[in-house]
Amino acid sequence: MRTDIVHIGAGELTYEIRNIVIVGEKLQKLGIKTYWENIGDPVAKGEVIPDWMKEIVVDLVRENASYGYSPTRGVLETREFIAAETNRRGKVQIEPDDILFFNGLGDAISKVFGLLRRTARVVVPTPSYTTHSSAEAAHAGDRPVTYLLDPKNQWYPDLDDLEKRIKYNPAVAGILIINPDNPTGAVYPEHILCGMIELARRYDLFVICDEIYHNIIYNGQTTVPISDIIGEVPAIVMRGISKEMPWPGSRCGWIEVYNGHADPMFEKYIQSIVNSKMVEVCSTTLPQRVMPRVVKHPEYKNYLNERIRRYERYSNIAHDILKKVDGLLVNRPNGAFYMSVVFAEGRLSRRQSLAIATPEVRSHVESLVNQPGVSLDKRFVYYLLGATGVCVVPLSSFATELQGFRMTLLERDEAKFTMICETMARAVEQYLAS
Repeated sequence: MRTDIVHIGAGELTYEIRNIVIVGEKLQKLGIKTYWENIGDPVAKGEVIPDWMKEIVVDLVRENASYGYSPTRGVLETREFIAAETNRRGKVQIEPDDILFFNGLGDAISKVFGLLRRTARVVVPTPSYTTHSSAEAAHAGDRPVTYLLDPKNQWYPDLDDLEKRIKYNPAVAGILIINPDNPTGAVYPEHILCGMIELARRYDLFVICDEIYHNIIYNGQTTVPISDIIGEVPAIVMRGISKEMPWPGSRCGWIEVYNGHADPMFEKYIQSIVNSKMVEVCSTTLPQRVMPRVVKHPEYKNYLNERIRRYERYSNIAHDILKKVDGLLVNRPNGAFYMSVVFAEGRLSRRQSLAIATPEVRSHVESLVNQPGVSLDKRFVYYLLGATGVCVVPLSSFATELQGFRMTLLERDEAKFTMICETMARAVEQYLAS
């Protein structure tokens, strides 16, 4: 074309969590039975939505108001409910107008990063959930600025590294925190979070905190919402219903703005996000109306707790099986429903492989692993998929140089989940020995 139409950050928009599905579906057609451990969709993994929850949706579907536009910021009743829940803790006070709904957190992330000045950077964790790191990098047209999560210290943020990234990069305007974390499953203790907020205060930054998994914590771990410790620091907190209820297909998420009027520049930035949403008119009405009724239902806590107990049990099954494998660094996840496993440095090479019985499958996998630029952990992931049908995500796709893989804890059949973990353990042993 006579004029370049491609956004400068287009090359940073990658999502290996779904890209690997294309490979898996190709191998399925070649006869491979696939175990999808790549994407965090409880419904796709067989989560049964209880009848009482469906009845709430059905009742609201019958109401005419569910078919109309909502206010731009979101349904007032729902925003009042959320604000009251936050204010009940007494640490920070927000108004319903400090809440803004989006069509899923993917929509929120796109706007929160996309409406920043191009030269303003948000330092993100490494590893980092791909939607965040890709959106931040795409808005700037450059690689993400990252701070380390330490796999040798329960995946906790390295505060010294974070301060260096801030101190020596004056373009950094904000800090991204994901707690509980995706992809690692780490849950940050209060003192770690306080250290991060103190850095934001000291260097005059704002905070973005993704808390979509905040109510999915187990193994005796505890944390606090950012609202408890934010003080006077400007912040955006992200939440949604896709993981807890779970209703990922609703595409319903929101941001809560803390100290939105404390800084004129931050206030103007938040208003630009509101204005952008106003151009779209609003987010989908039905799930916004459903959310408070589900959360207030007498069966909701029991339903969520049953799921949390299952994730806790599975986190220990996966940890106990994989930690025995020489060459792997394994941390037990304590929140969300993901687990990231790291290969010990120097244990992967381009000579390694797994035996694949079907010639067509072997040929396809070898064509993939021999492509230029394929990382060492992606080679393993392709061989694992071709040899066993287990589909995981290479850890290097989460904005990190660490080599490993991320799996989920969502399989409902415990015997099947145990089999999948044992299959992966054997495959790693065979791959490293090849």
